[in-house]
Amino acid sequence: MTNTENKTPAGTEGIHEFTMQYGGRELACRVEKDGDKLKVSIDNNINAELEVHWDGTITQTSGTALPDSNIEFIKKQVLGQDK
Repeated sequence: MTNTENKTPAGTEGIHEFTMQYGGRELACRVEKDGDKLKVSIDNNINAELEVHWDGTITQTSGTALPDSNIEFIKKQVLGQDK
């Protein structure tokens, strides 16, 4: 997956904005990082909440089911981590 510039440094609290592939299209993604919670909004109509665990893994806790590949991409963009 490719992305446009995420102007917020990976690993920091706050709003992270970038684009990513979802459903075969390049869509805007906005993630609000607040502690171990990530509030995801894709193209202003797909919403989900993710939880970051102590070991760096992420699970989805609510919202539209996201593919694992998108969750891993969000993890890399927001937390600066790979698997």
